[in-house]
Amino acid sequence: MTIPRARTPDYAMLDPAAVDTALESLPGWSVTESGRALRRVFQFKNFTDAFGFMTEAALLAEKINHHPEWSNIYGKVDVLLTTHATGGITDFDVHMAVMMNRAAARRGI
Repeated sequence: MTIPRARTPDYAMLDPAAVDTALESLPGWSVTESGRALRRVFQFKNFTDAFGFMTEAALLAEKINHHPEWSNIYGKVDVLLTTHATGGITDFDVHMAVMMNRAAARRGI
């Protein structure tokens, strides 16, 4: 799988203005109260769609070595993206959010 991107993500923590700009193109995502993570809850029509989404996202996460914190109950997938090494949001989190939105869109979300 080729990952389309305009530039290579890096581990520099994004400032709040950059996060706000990124959120403009990330429907469904928000910044946590701490300001250190992106969060979205995906609601799929069934467990199979949710599990397929998680599988696709897991393969991407492994490829770029950036793994989400998430949980799954039936069709619901609750996702938290943060870069622990920097203690905040980086390009990697934004990139994962974009790719997760694309994977969800392929499943009608």
